[in-house]
Amino acid sequence: MKTKLIKGLSEIQSEYDAFFIDLWGVIHNGVQLYPGAINVLENLNKLNKRYVLISNAPRPSKSVEQYLIKLKMDKAFLKNIFTSGEAALQILRKNIYGEKFYHLGPKRDKDLVKEFEKNKTNLNQCDFILCTGLFDDEENSLNYYENLLKKYTKLKMVCTNPDLIVYRGSNTEYCAGSIAAIFEKLGGQVAYFGKPYPEIYNFCIKKNETILVIGDNIRTDIKGANNMKFDSLFITGGVHKDEFLNLPLDKYDKILEKYKIKADYYQERLTW
Repeated sequence: MKTKLIKGLSEIQSEYDAFFIDLWGVIHNGVQLYPGAINVLENLNKLNKRYVLISNAPRPSKSVEQYLIKLKMDKAFLKNIFTSGEAALQILRKNIYGEKFYHLGPKRDKDLVKEFEKNKTNLNQCDFILCTGLFDDEENSLNYYENLLKKYTKLKMVCTNPDLIVYRGSNTEYCAGSIAAIFEKLGGQVAYFGKPYPEIYNFCIKKNETILVIGDNIRTDIKGANNMKFDSLFITGGVHKDEFLNLPLDKYDKILEKYKIKADYYQERLTW
């Protein structure tokens, strides 16, 4: 089936009971909210349509809610947020991978680990590696992490953000998924939490709903929709924008085919 370009979500919203909407790249760019996307949330609220803002942020849902409030998002849109960090948190509480862990990630992710602070340790003494991203002082080079981890591939890594990169404004930033990919290449095993893996969706699903997934990342948002057999709206102006820049519409499906992924609809930016 050929993917359809739509002018606005209003064209298809009546076909769906619920919407799983990505945050970074769809609702905001890490610096500011997208007005068109906020207008979509306003209209979904007016129609009493259920939506969940699903994010691969490696932090608890409450932390992301506070971040969105800083971006001046109205609290009326924050009723349902679920993050990959929240999904990981539910599992970490069960000690499935052991108790002692090494936290590989920036200080801003401290909210995820604060209730387990006493279990933090070094690489030589940990049961597993908890990867939430890159260290604050080592954000630009992935070589550092290859050298750091190559002796520790017998440990399990828990990755709380499968994304490889995001755009913060116009700048590219590596995510935890990039480190997890290095660890796997070295021969290590990774347990992923977040899109495209089922756990994050299973926390959000209600029975007998027809769901549309909206996202800008082919590898996570749209692949996750494919895995769960949900319809999807792919936002081309997000993390893959360079691949779609100046590309004629009849070539769009070729890009998706390259990733072995299918989408049902396209929009450059989410609008109503």
